Amino acid sequence: MLKRHRISLADAQKAIAVYKQIPIRLVDVELEETLSIVNNLNIYAYDSYLIRCSQKYDAPLLSLDSGLLRAAKQLNIKVIEVVK
Repeated sequence: MLKRHRISLADAQKAIAVYKQIPIRLVDVELEETLSIVNNLNIYAYDSYLIRCSQKYDAPLLSLDSGLLRAAKQLNIKVIEVVK
C-alpha cells in the first residue's frame, strides 16, 4: 500500500498502533467443517476458516473482502462491513 501511495507512512503507523490494541486469541478450527464450507460455498479455504470461527464462537465477521462477507451472509453469519 505504501509502494502504490494508497496510504501514507504516518497512516500505516497509526493503523499498526490500533491493530496492536486488538485482543487476539488463537483458536482451533475443525478442518472437516471448514472443508464442508469450502465445498458448499465454493470459496477459498482461508475464507472458510474465518467463517467457521465466526460460526463456532457466534461472533460477527469483520472484513473488507466483499466476497467473504457475501459467503458469510449465505450462512446467516452476522457481518460488519468496513467501508473504505
